Amino acid sequence: MTGRKKKTQISVYLEPDVMTMLSDYSARREQPMSLIVEAAVASFLSPDDAERREGLITKRLDQIDRRMTRLERDVGISVETLAVFVRFWLTTTPALPEPAVQAARAKAGERYEAFVSALGRRLAQGPKLRQEISEDVADSSDSQGSPRMGAHGE
Repeated sequence: MTGRKKKTQISVYLEPDVMTMLSDYSARREQPMSLIVEAAVASFLSPDDAERREGLITKRLDQIDRRMTRLERDVGISVETLAVFVRFWLTTTPALPEPAVQAARAKAGERYEAFVSALGRRLAQGPKLRQEISEDVADSSDSQGSPRMGAHGE
């Protein structure tokens, strides 16, 4: 045996399902089971394995961080959208006289159903509001205090 180290034989006990997977894998690869087990043990004990796992975990955490950032942005857009709408509605909608309140309440259900239908179509077809808002827009409200209402409530 030139250039080849002597191998040591060991005995291990495997669960039947693990043994089946090993046997099937060995047959598909047309490799001896001992070679496959040796490679698996070497890979498991390799210091590179820990580094590889750490790299995979880091990559996954980065993906989660990006998703959380988008989620925070989307929630911020939702809150600001609602605040702008409420402010606009409160400043432009006059109080109704008492006789008209009953008629308005009757019409409210119909208008709400139309709103829900329109929202459903918008969510199904897009584009989403968050897609219409640029991420690069500078936050002008920080430098000017609270945002001002424009001519159209914006």
